[in-house]
Amino acid sequence: MHAFRLFAALVITVVIVLPASFQAQAQTGGQWKEYDEVFENGARHANVWQWGWTGIYGTSLAVNAYQSSEASDDDDRFDGRVGVVKSALALGGMFMDRQPHPAALAEYERLKASGDLSGVQALGLQLAQAERERRGWGARVGSLVVNGVAGAVIAADGRESDGAINFATGMLVNELQIWTQPNQASSAINRFQPANLSLGPITIPGEYALNVGPQQLGATWRY
Repeated sequence: MHAFRLFAALVITVVIVLPASFQAQAQTGGQWKEYDEVFENGARHANVWQWGWTGIYGTSLAVNAYQSSEASDDDDRFDGRVGVVKSALALGGMFMDRQPHPAALAEYERLKASGDLSGVQALGLQLAQAERERRGWGARVGSLVVNGVAGAVIAADGRESDGAINFATGMLVNELQIWTQPNQASSAINRFQPANLSLGPITIPGEYALNVGPQQLGATWRY
């Protein structure tokens, strides 16, 4: 009789523990898939952005260089010389200030290989912070100075309206450059907030996500 009770208890334990184990493994696999998407898509987007804007500024430099010497109008040649300086500075910035996502992907792959989930979470937070900084006001200071000086130089040549247009156009292009940057980590940051659930003396580590919709606000916790 005791042997039968022991066998029944063992069966019940297996029935309870195995589904929980499978569920935990499925959640962990889902976690890695979500992180894969954030870091891989971010690096892919960063490479497209980097080469795309490098090509735009390189083309602009060539066009302005041609205009600075070959344009038939003196004002156009003057504007071309101003454009050469602006395009050269912008092109140099593309090589000097690269996106952090490719390096983050390499670090993520290293952390994933070692199973360091907490390290991946910290890396995701760092990447999101870098994305926010690259969209902050500090990212506009350089463009404000360059376009401000360029507009003032053209205005000092007796063409105030052309100087204003040059300034506004340059700032608009800079805004497009800023807002087309990758932001995968910032968009997904709420899915990767570490949290601990305390049930009396038991503490269960996990993560929480905020769910915000047009007519709902909630939160999801997972271990």
